Amino acid sequence: MFLARVTGSVVATQKVASMTGHKLLTVEPYRVDDKARDRLVPTGRTFVVVDTLGAGLDEMVLICQGSSARLTPETDKLPIDAVVIGLVDTVDIGGQEIFSTRAKTS
Repeated sequence: MFLARVTGSVVATQKVASMTGHKLLTVEPYRVDDKARDRLVPTGRTFVVVDTLGAGLDEMVLICQGSSARLTPETDKLPIDAVVIGLVDTVDIGGQEIFSTRAKTS
């Protein structure tokens, strides 16, 4: 699993039938800053994920990738590699809150 920020959406008018009705998002993974460990920093990568929770633009989300992405009831038997499995409220590292949706910091 990894943390990511929603950066956009993907529209595909032609896709396999089992994917019809599933929302696709672009996300950028984040990681804990190596130097200070007091903030999250972007990795510069981009993934396309299936959104089963209704995540919005700029929201921080929890992503599950690989074969585990198909283990939720909503994604069983879908041809996917990554799925939103959580909407992140806070991230705490060593007792210090480094991300909070309330504070809008990252």
